[in-house]
Amino acid sequence: MAIAKVSSAGRITIPAEVRKELSIDTGDVIQFIKTIDGYYFIKAARDVSQLKGCVRAKRTVSIEEMNFAIKRKKVGL
Repeated sequence: MAIAKVSSAGRITIPAEVRKELSIDTGDVIQFIKTIDGYYFIKAARDVSQLKGCVRAKRTVSIEEMNFAIKRKKVGL
């Protein structure tokens, strides 16, 4: 179990093992998420730009193919 102490300024140091597991680095933003039963979860807030490259496509798709797929989905084909 990881434990952190709150300073008089309201700051905490996230233990190294937790930072490593959550992939939290210097300068990252942390979200505190409250659950219905009153517990809090923390997670690293990710910017959309950090998602670049996380999914690999099997092939390149043209704009026309994308538009066709979107149109097909809207019509329900």
